[in-house]
Amino acid sequence: MSLRKNKLRDEHSEVDTGPLNDILFILLMFFLMISTLANPNVIKMSVPRAKSDTKQKQTVIVSVDKDKNLYVGSKLIDHDSLESALRKYINEGDSIKPAVVINADSVAQWGEIVNVMKVARKLGATTSATVTGNE
Repeated sequence: MSLRKNKLRDEHSEVDTGPLNDILFILLMFFLMISTLANPNVIKMSVPRAKSDTKQKQTVIVSVDKDKNLYVGSKLIDHDSLESALRKYINEGDSIKPAVVINADSVAQWGEIVNVMKVARKLGATTSATVTGNE
């Protein structure tokens, strides 16, 4: 009889994981539903504000057309007066560097574009060039 009791104990020594699977499934569904309903912009942050007025970067647009004409904004200028025209927009002592955007025609000579870049860099501005044309 003792042999029979040992066999019964060996057969029923497994743990039933059915209820554990049910609990894990319910928890998984709960977290999935809550994560879809949660607002991702919950973090409240205080952004620092300046006490005085701050300057924004200025953008000066210089255009070079196919006839080697220079325009600062929409005003036609001579090649010799480029530095004085840009100086009106660029203050050398400012801590904020303005940007000079050079719009050039596709048939414009690169020597003119490089000359505008040199003058702008001499005055302390950053430069970028874009080339447009009829294709």
